[in-house]
Amino acid sequence: MVDSVSPALARRVALAAQGFGARASGVVPGTRQFKLLLRRLALLQIDSVNVYERSHYQPVFARLGAFDKTLLDSLTYGRTVTEYWAHEASFLPLETLPLMGWRKNDYREWYRTHPDSWGASNQGTMDWLRAELAAKGPMRASEIEHESNRRQGPWWGWSDVKRGLETMFRQGDVVSAGRVRFERVYGLPDQVLPSGLLDQAVPREEAVRQLVSQSARALGIGTLGELADYFRLKTVDAKPAVEQLVASGELVPVTVPGWPSSGLSRDVYLHRDARLPRRIEAAALLSPFDPVVWERDRALRMFDFHYRIEIYTPQPKRVYGYYVLPVLIDDRIPARIDLKSDRQAGILRVQAAWAEPSLVPDDVPRIASLLREAAAWQSLPNGIEVAPRGTLATALAAELSRS
Repeated sequence: MVDSVSPALARRVALAAQGFGARASGVVPGTRQFKLLLRRLALLQIDSVNVYERSHYQPVFARLGAFDKTLLDSLTYGRTVTEYWAHEASFLPLETLPLMGWRKNDYREWYRTHPDSWGASNQGTMDWLRAELAAKGPMRASEIEHESNRRQGPWWGWSDVKRGLETMFRQGDVVSAGRVRFERVYGLPDQVLPSGLLDQAVPREEAVRQLVSQSARALGIGTLGELADYFRLKTVDAKPAVEQLVASGELVPVTVPGWPSSGLSRDVYLHRDARLPRRIEAAALLSPFDPVVWERDRALRMFDFHYRIEIYTPQPKRVYGYYVLPVLIDDRIPARIDLKSDRQAGILRVQAAWAEPSLVPDDVPRIASLLREAAAWQSLPNGIEVAPRGTLATALAAELSRS
């Protein structure tokens, strides 16, 4: 029985649980590998920013290497994988959707008890949208003809049609019927979901227990707060689930020196099936929305890596750059790189490159190799250009010039 885990082992456990250190040499990733990875991770977070690559592609590339994005699209943009608000907007295995029924009910109750909210005050629009989908089948928001359905203001502005569909999506009145060029297609549940799935109603307590179990398996080791955050659960709901999983033996309470605890009770939990590797060999660019770093306190505790995404920070106030990706080398994060895929020029642009305290000289060739692999995967034939910004920029540019 494991009772105490060193911080170094905790890092390796977490990375192994996330699928690092197990890339099969010479295997070209396909649908089977994608499905296995999605079940390992439990979800892929979705984000619309596309300056380098959309967030759900990059974790797959980080773990499996270069792959054909159209094959992943056939899975995530089709009907064998679904979407919902899990850890933010996320792709999920279809069988996970019934575990979100309580969250849909919570959204519905919130709108009902907040009469000034858009959802409560625009029931007529939503009734009309439901009738449109019933008559015409699944559609994108842009396909629905309505006087309010036009782009207004900045890119994040939503029409009443989009607001209505998103409100209905949160409540479960509509579901994802795939995507077309990244735009979500909305359909009524009985138009999209298998009948067996429609009939499933999982009680809240059991659903939360299963979600925490998935979180624990995906994290390998984590605090109560981290187990809850994976699916954006409240700790007050996650705690009884953790206690049940401890009682069943699925979770093992452990101590990790330097990790939080409350008094004599241990607040860190190890999944009973987690691998305890002696070493991890990995090299990867991590999306800002990768589970390894999305919980910023966990990234700081595990890797001594202070990370904040600066997309929404005004340019003069940015410290590291617009779209900065942490660089994983083995079980360390020794660098961060601000990347842009300049698709018109066919160039991968390193707009800034920064060294972290854990960087060693042998890391630089491995980081350069990662960037070459990324440029090839992104179909950018005209090379990599490194801007002279950041403490790693000069060394990285020199290494890349050697090829």
